[in-house]
Amino acid sequence: MSDSKAPLHWFRHAAPYINDLRSRTLVIAIPGDALEHTNFRSLIHDMALLASLGVRLVVVHGARPQVCRALEQRNLPQRFHGTNRVTDRETLEIIKAAVGKLRFDIEAAFSQGLPDSPMARSALKVVSGNFVTARPIGILDGIDLGWTGTVRRMEVNTIRHTLDQGGLVLLSPLGTSLTGELFNLNYLDLAAEAAHTLQAEKLVIFRESPQLLVNDRPVQELSLVQAEQATARTDSDALRCAIRACNAGTPRTHLLSYAQDGALVQELFSREGTGTMIYRDSYEVVRRARITDVGGILGLIRPLEKQGILVRRSREKLEAEIEHFTLVEVDGTPVACAALYPIADESGATVAAEIACVAIHPDFRGGGRGAKLLHHLERQAAVLDIDELYVLTTQAEHWFIERGFEQVEVCKLPAARQSLYNIQRNSRVLRKAL
Repeated sequence: MSDSKAPLHWFRHAAPYINDLRSRTLVIAIPGDALEHTNFRSLIHDMALLASLGVRLVVVHGARPQVCRALEQRNLPQRFHGTNRVTDRETLEIIKAAVGKLRFDIEAAFSQGLPDSPMARSALKVVSGNFVTARPIGILDGIDLGWTGTVRRMEVNTIRHTLDQGGLVLLSPLGTSLTGELFNLNYLDLAAEAAHTLQAEKLVIFRESPQLLVNDRPVQELSLVQAEQATARTDSDALRCAIRACNAGTPRTHLLSYAQDGALVQELFSREGTGTMIYRDSYEVVRRARITDVGGILGLIRPLEKQGILVRRSREKLEAEIEHFTLVEVDGTPVACAALYPIADESGATVAAEIACVAIHPDFRGGGRGAKLLHHLERQAAVLDIDELYVLTTQAEHWFIERGFEQVEVCKLPAARQSLYNIQRNSRVLRKAL
């Protein structure tokens, strides 16, 4: 693909994701470190872009490095209990000043960052205020955390009204109590609570590293169970926040790098993504194909047909045979397909079945999806009381042999299928007894 067509290609593939996120609520958690990074200006532009596409944004920011620096400058002690700061009265005053400055800096960034950006003619309202009511955490393990608090409730109706009006809601890590006191909040806890209370579609958590490392290897996605298992092998506040949000009902959480330009847009609007996604329920499903899936299946098989790996099928033929197809679908997009064709004898009784048209999108190969498809097709065959499966292949012979198939002569094919054998393709014939 030429460089000139690359943006068009990307935009076309992003369209389903853009449509899916329109009018959905996203909570974005940004640590204090990100606010001082050189890429923060680009992140502001990307969030403004999301808002222009109809995404409802709630941004939660942290302030730990700014607070730590301010306390060090005043030679004031710092104490923590786990991830929570022990907040005395003097520390609270420093936190109020640091958070207040950051809040206005973020609002200014959205205003000043737009004129020389692609969002130059947009008018994005940033609304912040006393949306969060807090209560003190109290005493943990004998340690009084002072004015460190936790969320008691959020002004959901006010926040939703602001989002309905096209505004971006900015939440700072401070909350007021019913008695008028102010409490220091952990911004990750605040973000998880916001995602839960507002029934957000996604929680996006920014951190320095792009992908989570599990066993020293970067991972693109983890189920909630896998993520909980990973906490024993990695120390990550962001991961714990993601798990908490998913357990509370948020369908997806995404861990992204604030240092990577365009990470937010690429993660949300492409199949590949750039970070690590934690999902509450399986976002990958295997199901029987429907007539509305014809276009997606054609997109999978056409490249293989051009390479001569698959026999060409017209749209009309595919529509007529759609009931034989099974799909692997990721977030509503077909990424793999295969078909199961029963083979009947002269009396019309089904004696075997052929697996055909196996195709996996290049971005999703190597993830066990082919084996998953094969397993589902074998289960379908078992329901039909079929005890023999056949495959005709020119290039995937070893893959099928590794999964229990054996090569046989063409004459071993059932007569109905043998009469349709294409001698010019010279396909290998493989058989598996169920």
